[in-house]
Amino acid sequence: MLAAATAATLVGVDGHVVTVEVHVSNGLPSFTIVGLPDAACREARDRVRAAVLSSGLDWPDRRVTLNLAPSGVRKGGAVLDLAMAVAVLAVTEQLPAESLRGKAFLGELGLDGVVRGGVGVLPLVDALRDRAVVVASESYHLALAAGPRDVHVVQTLGQLASVLAGRAPWPDPPPDPPQPPAAPVPDLGDVIGQPLARRAVEVAAAGGHHLLMLGPPGAGKTMLARRLVGLLPELSRQFAMEATRVQSAAGLPLPTGLATRPVLRSPHHTATVTALIGGGSTAIRPGEISLAHRGVLFLDELGEFAPSVLDAMRQPLEEGVVRISRALGACTFPARFLLVAAMNPCPCGQAGRPDSCRCSDHARLRYLRRLSGPLLDRFDLRVQVQRPEPDQLLDGARGESTETVGARVTAARARAAGRGVATNAELTHEQLERHAPITAAARRELRTRLAKGLLSGRGLHRVRCVVMTLCDLDGDDPVVDAERLNEALALRASVGSLHVPAAAR
Repeated sequence: MLAAATAATLVGVDGHVVTVEVHVSNGLPSFTIVGLPDAACREARDRVRAAVLSSGLDWPDRRVTLNLAPSGVRKGGAVLDLAMAVAVLAVTEQLPAESLRGKAFLGELGLDGVVRGGVGVLPLVDALRDRAVVVASESYHLALAAGPRDVHVVQTLGQLASVLAGRAPWPDPPPDPPQPPAAPVPDLGDVIGQPLARRAVEVAAAGGHHLLMLGPPGAGKTMLARRLVGLLPELSRQFAMEATRVQSAAGLPLPTGLATRPVLRSPHHTATVTALIGGGSTAIRPGEISLAHRGVLFLDELGEFAPSVLDAMRQPLEEGVVRISRALGACTFPARFLLVAAMNPCPCGQAGRPDSCRCSDHARLRYLRRLSGPLLDRFDLRVQVQRPEPDQLLDGARGESTETVGARVTAARARAAGRGVATNAELTHEQLERHAPITAAARRELRTRLAKGLLSGRGLHRVRCVVMTLCDLDGDDPVVDAERLNEALALRASVGSLHVPAAAR
């Protein structure tokens, strides 16, 4: 006797359709699961059997073989439990086999038959495009966010069996939960002084340009970084879907529906390569750079991160994706994020103040060299942040608010969207040539800097993108002229020469 049910499994951040095939034959009673299951799938033997019996249904006292097809794809998680249970019930003729056609079942089973949600519901439902989906009540609203389709909810396996057998209607979906109050957004107006750093934060938010802030403790670097995410506009449905898929696959708590606000991720400086980039030994999971997709990744105390961890970001920063290959398989995760970093100028943080700094010239140089040249070259904006003057702090004069600056950022991003990109940082060379002509004076300045080695080919491209953002913020026609080129170059200061004496360089 043979029966089948449909489910899905998670591979990276993508769902893959799985057919659960069950065969019952004569022999000693047993329950065998094949088809590359992981530990959670193998343990389903006991969960499914207990759930069936607890629901008042019969378990076959025969040899049961369950195959998860396609057999070449690894299956993970407990979300396949529900499909296994209904397939067993169908093969033992406790459910009509035709009741499973056109439906997919996603849910973890408790020993008492309760149906629970699982990790990665959004990408799993998204993979089941042509089927009605049966999920736990807690997964209903997230399943609906995957797109228009029939979504049914059940609380227990016994309830589902009654529905499929035609003895009861589908349960009503749960009501929309009350929306929690929105968390207050830190106001950029709280930052006192810092005109250059505030301008850099605005440009970074408007153009998607990676930002590095270097300065002593207490200068306001972290304060600025945490206010940058509030300047970003809400995500479009496409970007919200991409970001929510990653967060759902990682098992993070999610709001009702899609996450439309850009996220801020701030990992500790002891994070490993796997934690930052992604990977794992039993399952390939997204790292912090993917969890920050379409949001902000803030690396505080950048100089304390291991150099190997930082250099692992170089390729994702350039391509917007991260490709991970392990013995378990290969996955590609999205990683289009805005990198904001802050670091002290030296280990003690007081470089530039001879009366306070306890570091030797060699120690300062070694500290700054923890950042490789190729990584620094990927920061479009590199600014020095100094402590505000005492009079500025005591007077407390507020700058422009997040609302005011955010309106300019949204308008600038709308202009970039007219060029076919989400932000100016994504412009290609051909698009720059078409949209951003260079004046003769600006061309001479760029030629000089390229000849002296002060700009690389990548740096030239980045500077032109920053100029485009400056024009968009001012509402002017994009052109690389001498005035805006000088501002873009000023926002791209040489970090290595900020505090290290010439004798030590």
